[in-house]
Amino acid sequence: MVVGALSDLVSGILPDWPQWAVSLLLAMSAALAVTLLVNHFYTPGDETETPEEQKLLKSSHKTHDALHAEFNTFRRSYLSVYLVIMLADWMQGTHMYTLYLSYNVNISALFLTGFLSGAIFAPFLGSLVDKFGRKRSCIVYCVLEIIINWLEHYSNFGVLLLGRVLGGISTNLLFSAFESWMTTEHRRKGFPEEWMARTYSDCSIANGSTAVLAGVVAQILEDLFGHIGPFQGAIALTALAMVLVLRWEENYGEEKEGSHTESSLYRQFVDGWKLVASDSKILRIGLIQALSEGGTYTFVFMWVPTLLGMDPPGGVPTGAVFSALMMAITIGGVCFQPVEEFFGTRITSKSKAPEISAVFAYVMASMSMAVPALCLCCTPAGVCFEKVLASFLLIEFCVGLSSPIAGMLRSKYVPDAYQGAIMNIFRLPLNAVVVSGTYATDILEPYKVFGVVSGLFLTAAAIQMTLAIGKGKDVKKD
Repeated sequence: MVVGALSDLVSGILPDWPQWAVSLLLAMSAALAVTLLVNHFYTPGDETETPEEQKLLKSSHKTHDALHAEFNTFRRSYLSVYLVIMLADWMQGTHMYTLYLSYNVNISALFLTGFLSGAIFAPFLGSLVDKFGRKRSCIVYCVLEIIINWLEHYSNFGVLLLGRVLGGISTNLLFSAFESWMTTEHRRKGFPEEWMARTYSDCSIANGSTAVLAGVVAQILEDLFGHIGPFQGAIALTALAMVLVLRWEENYGEEKEGSHTESSLYRQFVDGWKLVASDSKILRIGLIQALSEGGTYTFVFMWVPTLLGMDPPGGVPTGAVFSALMMAITIGGVCFQPVEEFFGTRITSKSKAPEISAVFAYVMASMSMAVPALCLCCTPAGVCFEKVLASFLLIEFCVGLSSPIAGMLRSKYVPDAYQGAIMNIFRLPLNAVVVSGTYATDILEPYKVFGVVSGLFLTAAAIQMTLAIGKGKDVKKD
C-alpha cells in the first residue's frame, strides 16, 4: 500500500510515464540507496594496516592517519577532474544523435568516422602520451573537446566530419591519459597497491552517477538553448576540468626522473608493441578489454530499438530507462570492493581476487545477454518484456562491477613506463569489435546479435580464467 501510494505521488510529479517505468525508477532508486547504506558500514581492507603499509610507514616516517590523509587528498584531486570530464562527455553522448538528426546529415557516416579515426590514431597516440607527459595529454584532451563541441555548432557536414576525426583522437586520450597519470602518480607517491581499488571503484560509481545527472542537465540546457545547449554546457565543464588538471604534477612513461627525455618517440612506440607481442598476459588483457567493451558498445546500440520493438504498455520512455540503467552501473561500482573482498578471502588468494572477480562479472554478463537471445527467438515479444528489461539492468550492473576490476588488472600487468602506449594499442581490437558489432546490428536479427554479445562476454571470461589460474609473476612496474 505504501509503495502504491509512493508510486502514485511520483507519477503525479514526473511526466506522463507508464506505471512500469515509474515502478522501475523507484525500485532502482531503493536498490541504490540500500547498496550505498550497506557499503557505508562495510569497512574496506585498506582502512587497517597491512604489511605493505607498515613497511611504507617505517620508510616514510609517516603515521597511518597522515598517509591516509595524503592519499585521500590525491584521490579527491583525481576524482574531481574525472567527475567533471565524464559529466561533459555524457552530456554530449545523450544528445549527439538528436543534434545530427536536426542537421539532416548522414549520422552513421559521422559515427563510423569517429571509430575509424580512433583505430587509425590509437597505435601512435599512446607513445606520444608516455613521451610528452600524461598531464599535458590531459590538457590536450580538454582543448580538443572544446574545439569539437564548438564545431558541433555548425551544420556543415565537412565541419562535423572534422569534429568526428578529432573525436576519435580525444576518445583515445580520455581512456588512456587520465588513467595512466593516476596509476603512475599513485605509485610515485608510495601508496599501497590495494588502495588503488578505492579510486577505481569511485570512478565506476562516478561514471554511473554523472550519467544520470547528465541526462537531467542536458535536457534542461536543450529546453533553454535548443539542441546545441548540452554541447555548450560541455564546453564550460571541459574548461573547468582543464583548470583543475593544471594543479596536477606531470609524470611520464618512464619511472626515473628525466629518463623520458632520453627515450625517443620511436623507441616508445616500438617497445610498446614488442611488450604486447612478447608478453601473453598483456596481450590477453587487451583481448579481454576488446571483447567485453565491444560487447557493451553493441548492447548500447541495441537496447533502445529492442525495447521499442517489444511495444510495452504505455510505450518506452527512454530517458527513464536510461536513468535506471545508469543506476545499475552505479550499484555495480559500489559492489566492487565487497565482491573483491569476498573472492579474496573466501574463494581464492587476495592476489588473484581481481582475476576471479572479473571472471564472475563476465560470466554474469554473458548470462544476461543470453536472456534476450532466447526470449526474442522463442517467445512472443510482449511475454518476455520484463525478463529482457531485467537482463539489461543486470548487464549494466556487470559493467559497473567490471570497470574498476579491469582498471586494477591493467595497473597490475601493464608496466607504468608504457601505460599510455599499450592502452591505446588495446583500442585497436576494441574498435574492430565495435565496428563489427555495429555492422551486425544492421544485418542480423536482434536475437542473433544478443547471442553474439553473449558469446563475446563468455570468451572474455574464458580468457580471463587463464589469467586467474596462471602462476606467473606480475609484470614489473618499470
